[in-house]
Amino acid sequence: MTQLEFLKIVMPFKDKVFRLAKRLLVSREEAEDATQEVILKLWKNKGKIENYKNVEAFSMTMTKNFCLDKLKSKQAQNLKIVHSNYQDHSVALQKQIEVNDSLQWVAKIIEELPEQQKMVVQLRDIEQYDFDEIAKMLDMNPTAVRVALSRARKIIREKLTSTHNYGVK
Repeated sequence: MTQLEFLKIVMPFKDKVFRLAKRLLVSREEAEDATQEVILKLWKNKGKIENYKNVEAFSMTMTKNFCLDKLKSKQAQNLKIVHSNYQDHSVALQKQIEVNDSLQWVAKIIEELPEQQKMVVQLRDIEQYDFDEIAKMLDMNPTAVRVALSRARKIIREKLTSTHNYGVK
């Protein structure tokens, strides 16, 4: 496999790998390092890439595993999960403040979810993978993925509604 062929395969999903790593590791630098490591591992095993049915799903699984290993390591004691990549400059200042506040609450709520639910929300709602792909990546039954996503969304909805109805807790 030539370098050009490798780039044609890997480049379309490189940003998804980065976003998943950023979701898990928070730090942009750590996410960039994780993305680089995953792509480097793919390059080292470029001869085996043709054997995989879905290189993108395999890469996302590699990213998830690499990031979770990184989080478990001693050097990652200060890393946490956060998501805040939304900006809309066309709305009024008050509305923008409200949207940013809601996004911060959603990120905080997602951070408190169990690990599996965090991953399912990230892969389904942010990365837009279908249930079968998520099931393969997380080694789960597709029905279990749906249940985990439903429970995560319910928790997010209830806590966000509670926060908006009753103020800051």
